[in-house]
Amino acid sequence: MKKPFVYSSALGIACALILSGCGEEKEAGIPPQIFTDSLFAVMKSDRTNYTKLIIQRLGPNKGDFIKPNEHWEDMPDGAPLPAQMFRYGAEGVADISKDFTYSLQSIWPINKQNAPKTPLEKEGLQFVVDNPGQNFYGTETLGDKTYYTAVYADVAVSPACTQCHNEHKDTPKSDFKIGDVMGGVVIRVPL
Repeated sequence: MKKPFVYSSALGIACALILSGCGEEKEAGIPPQIFTDSLFAVMKSDRTNYTKLIIQRLGPNKGDFIKPNEHWEDMPDGAPLPAQMFRYGAEGVADISKDFTYSLQSIWPINKQNAPKTPLEKEGLQFVVDNPGQNFYGTETLGDKTYYTAVYADVAVSPACTQCHNEHKDTPKSDFKIGDVMGGVVIRVPL
């Protein structure tokens, strides 16, 4: 499988600033909520811009150019979907840092590997669906480590999002509209 090299300069800069402690803050540390909120701001911006500026422009009936497709590796003119780009970014960060992890999950996943795996992930994903505009924060112990876990709503920002999810053969939910919560970004930081 071809895996694109993914580098987000904004994410790289944010991580460097946050992990370095930004001067004075280095002594006291950064509260986990500020850390995860900052990471999510960069992730959301990158994901929204990729979806609106690239995928929406390459969508169906846009000509004989690059086509977004979940099986893009098998196509000479394929491009990864936003969820795939997000996963590639998360995998790239995991290769560089053990200071946090992140993933895109949903209580209605098209790809079952994007389903919540812990009770706190399930609770957080349901919370962001039931409470638009609010984030979910909690702690959980996995193995012998305690983690600060934050969940942020992943909202349909483009017709490309809703069309792809609503029409996919494996979708468990087919009535998404622009602005609907489709899932969530789960960020986990060891305490």
